[in-house]
Amino acid sequence: MAPGAKKGILERLDAGEIVFGDGGFVFALEKRGYVKAGPWTPEAAVEHPEAVRQLHREFLRAGSNVMQTFTFYASDDKLENRGNTPRFSGQQINEAACDLAREVANEGDALVAGGVSQTPSYLSCKSENDVKAIFKKQIDVFVKKDVDFLIAEYFEHVEEAEWAVQVLKSTGKPVAATMCIGPDGDLNGVSPGDCAVKLIKAGAHIVGINCHFDPMTCVKTVKMMKEGVEKAGLKAHYMCQPLAYHTPDCNCQGFIDLPEFPFSLEPRILTRWDMQQYAREAYNAGIRYIGGCCGFEPYHVRALAEELAPEKGSLPQGSEKHGIWGSGLEMHTKPWVRARARRDYWENLKPASGRPFCPAMANPDGWGVTKGHADLMQQKEATSKDQLKVLFDKSNKSN
Repeated sequence: MAPGAKKGILERLDAGEIVFGDGGFVFALEKRGYVKAGPWTPEAAVEHPEAVRQLHREFLRAGSNVMQTFTFYASDDKLENRGNTPRFSGQQINEAACDLAREVANEGDALVAGGVSQTPSYLSCKSENDVKAIFKKQIDVFVKKDVDFLIAEYFEHVEEAEWAVQVLKSTGKPVAATMCIGPDGDLNGVSPGDCAVKLIKAGAHIVGINCHFDPMTCVKTVKMMKEGVEKAGLKAHYMCQPLAYHTPDCNCQGFIDLPEFPFSLEPRILTRWDMQQYAREAYNAGIRYIGGCCGFEPYHVRALAEELAPEKGSLPQGSEKHGIWGSGLEMHTKPWVRARARRDYWENLKPASGRPFCPAMANPDGWGVTKGHADLMQQKEATSKDQLKVLFDKSNKSN
C-alpha cells in the first residue's frame, strides 16, 4: 500500500476490523426539507449540495468509516416515475453525489461507496438486459469517479439483486449486497440463507441486510444468511444496516406496511442505548460492517462506535461532546438529573411514549402485492385521480 493510502474495505474486513456505515440520508434529508417523500429521489445532491455535505460530515464525526454516495433511487427510470419530472439527469445526480462523498471522506479515514438500489423497471417486468442497463449507467459514473467499493442495497427480490451484483462485479471493485428482507426471506419466499448464497455466487464479497426492519430483526436475518453460507461451504463478510425504528409488528414487507409509514414513525425511534445493544449483538453475531438506514441519525452511529470502542481501539470525534453512558450529566444543575449519570439507569429505563391513547402495536397492511401485479406496474405519468380512488377504496375495505 502506498504511503498515505487508505486501506480498502476488504483489507479492513479481512483484518477483522469493525467498519461503521453511515445512516439514512433519504429520511434524514426529508425531515430537513431537502427530499420529497413519495419519490424519495436524491436531487438534493445537485440542488442543495451544502445539505448533503453537512450530513456526510456529521456522520464522519460520529464515527462512520464509509461515506455512501447519496444515490438511492438515482436511476433514470426512478427519477421520471409517476409524474416526478426530473430537473437533472441521473448522471448529474450520481456525479455530484460521488464528489460530495469523496470530499468529506478525504477529511478523515473514510471510504466512498457507490450505491444502486431496486428499480421500477424490474417491478414492471422489464427484461434482465433492460434492468442491467439501468444499473450500468450508474456504475459507469462510479467507475469514472473511482469510488472505493460498490453496494447493491435495498432489494426485495434476490433475482434483481443478483443482476445488480453481476453488473457491479464487472468493474473489478469490491462488491457488497444487502437485501431489505426479514426472516421470511424475499418476496418470492427465497430464504435469507439461499439469498446470501445466490449473492455470493453472483460475485458479492459482503452480504447482509438493510432497511425495512429494526436492528434485532436484521441481525437475526443476517445470522440466517451466515448459516446458509457456511452450510454451502462458502465464505463472505457480513453487514447490517437496519432501520432506527422498532418493528416487532411488521410482516414480510417491513415498515412500509405500517400505518405510520412514513410520516408518523417517530414514536418508534430507537434510543442511543438501544443502538449500543444493537452494536453488541451485531458484533457477537460476527457482523463487522455495522451501520444504519432509514431513521438513523449521526448520534445513533456515535452510539455504535461508543459501544464497540474497546474492540475498535478508538472513539469518534463526536464523543468529545458526549459523556459515555450519560456521564456528562454529572455537570447538570438539577440533582435528580445528576443522579441519572450512570449506566444502569439508562440501560434499565423503559421509555414512555407520552401517548396514553395510542397502542403499543399496529395492524400492518398486507396487500400481498409484488413484482408483476397490476398495482406495481410503473408509469411516467402522474398517478391519476381514478387510480387513487381505486387504492383509497381498497385501503378502506382492508381497515
